[in-house]
Amino acid sequence: MLPCVTWLQPVLALLYSTMPIRGHTCPSRCLCPDHHTVDCSGRGLAHLPGPIPLNVRRLLLANNWIARIPSDFLLLYSDLVYLDLRNNSLTRLEPGTLSTPFSRLVFLDLGSNNLTEIPSGAFGESRSLIKLRLADNPYLGAVALDAFQGLTSLRELGLERNGLSELDVGVLEPLPSLRTLRLEGNPWECSCRFAKLFAWLTENRDKLPTGMEGLECSLPQDGGRVPLSALSEESFRECRGSLSLADYLIVIFSGIAVSVAAILASFFLASTVHCFQRISKGGKSDEEEGND
Repeated sequence: MLPCVTWLQPVLALLYSTMPIRGHTCPSRCLCPDHHTVDCSGRGLAHLPGPIPLNVRRLLLANNWIARIPSDFLLLYSDLVYLDLRNNSLTRLEPGTLSTPFSRLVFLDLGSNNLTEIPSGAFGESRSLIKLRLADNPYLGAVALDAFQGLTSLRELGLERNGLSELDVGVLEPLPSLRTLRLEGNPWECSCRFAKLFAWLTENRDKLPTGMEGLECSLPQDGGRVPLSALSEESFRECRGSLSLADYLIVIFSGIAVSVAAILASFFLASTVHCFQRISKGGKSDEEEGND
């Protein structure tokens, strides 16, 4: 079914682009101020409206009660560049829901929802996405390591005022075009797991609109909040010699691998020596028989 829909997508989009948007093509309870805009903001919607014109470019769905986005939502909307889903009831994102092979999405706002995590591949390969806002999700406490994989054009990422206490710095590495990063208002913890992110923020403070002064973290001793501008790499010196569970597992498996390799090498060497000894003895026996 999917290949068929993909093949029909440009054909349907072309047909719709030649049709003017009149009242009967605009979703009920929504407004369509121009040929490419559908405004359903603040309409008390519990789910996505329909039918939405296939040539829509700006879709405004803010301030509703929408709890779910169908996994095939964007399949037919290859012209969509602006999607506003602020202040709804979204709790999760299915991987690839907000991306298609033909996606032209540039702006996406998922702020003020009930998201709890950003899973791996949440945005697929949305290479056209420039601004992604995920602010004000109070229950958002986890971001998968490759959640933003493929967002090579992303310039602005908003993760402010969420429930993040830590963030693996590897989450930010697949974003070569990143210019603005908002992280303020999260309950960051000044633990050893925060040390690498602190080092990254120090090197990239020009990407922080509020600077290091706008970010705070809680101290492990008394839970007191301190601005990151008051800290330095020396504040995390105790973390330099500490090992995480992953580090311990690497050390253990490395030791086992080295031991197995040593045993195999010893066995091979012993077998080789034994073979040479047998060959040597066989040569001497033949020589003695020839002398006889």
